[in-house]
Amino acid sequence: MLLEIILFGVGAYRWLIIIYIFMSWVPNARESSFGQFLGSICEPFLSWFRKIIPPLGMIDLSPIVALFALYFVEIGIVSLFNMF
Repeated sequence: MLLEIILFGVGAYRWLIIIYIFMSWVPNARESSFGQFLGSICEPFLSWFRKIIPPLGMIDLSPIVALFALYFVEIGIVSLFNMF
């Protein structure tokens, strides 16, 4: 039960990051109230990866690395719960 709740939270956060990434393709979408809300949720996590991985021209690869990190966190949580 607890594992399912944690995995749902990680999965939901992953989808919020994906939506936030796609919002960068739509003009002025990040300036909307929903875009600002997503920014306040996603930017603190993404900023860790932006410090390590600089953008390559117009392409920012840090969200992809952040999504991989969330995937590895999810695998780690499942492994921990399977140990017990």
